[in-house]
Amino acid sequence: MRLHPLTSLAAAGSTAVITTAAASWPLSVAVCAGAVGLALAAGIAHRLLPAAVAILLPLGLSLLVLHGLFFPGGITVLAEWGPARLTAEGLEFAAERTAQLSAAVLALLLFSFRVSVPDLVAALSSRGVSGRFAYVLASTLTLLPAISGRVLRIRQAQESRGLVIRRGWVQRMVAFRLQAVPLVFSLVDEAGTRAQALEARGFGSRGPRTSYREVPDPPFQRVLRLVLLLAAVAAIAARVALPTAGA
Repeated sequence: MRLHPLTSLAAAGSTAVITTAAASWPLSVAVCAGAVGLALAAGIAHRLLPAAVAILLPLGLSLLVLHGLFFPGGITVLAEWGPARLTAEGLEFAAERTAQLSAAVLALLLFSFRVSVPDLVAALSSRGVSGRFAYVLASTLTLLPAISGRVLRIRQAQESRGLVIRRGWVQRMVAFRLQAVPLVFSLVDEAGTRAQALEARGFGSRGPRTSYREVPDPPFQRVLRLVLLLAAVAAIAARVALPTAGA
């Protein structure tokens, strides 16, 4: 069964919210494993995982430095350098937060790499969302996959002209610096082209709109989206009420 774009969005968003609100290490690991498994089954793991690493690596390192060295509730000191103290409690807290963040990022990336932009725009437009806003939202959600594909094409073009990328992070960082300039220029140029295309297609006009693209939306999926939304709201409410209950 093919999921409606809004159902996929609701599933990804609810998963991210519930995992963050639950703050459970096993749940976060399970969500990460499930997202990676779905990516492997869909054949997009080779694109999704590098994007996830690029996002999570600096965030994870920042959490490790912030909480691992300066955790206020740290008791078990493993090492100490002046005001910085490496504590077991800080490392555990940083690992838990990294797992939660990884689960949310992987769930949202899985949606962005799998969703069809035309279907998402058509689904949003059919529900009264402005065509311009729907396109901007869909483009934002799928920006990372688009950049990933563009970087791959730029690298292939540079390799065909003699650029040799050796193994190792240092060589790859140097190569990315050479690819960043044409990437930025191409994205800026494409933004202008897309803006002209949107104006030509009447995205800025007012009044009723019609669409030739119909996205099937079975009643079951509408109920599922409502259940996912209620589950996310319940998770937030439980998280907010938990300190009160403990007090």
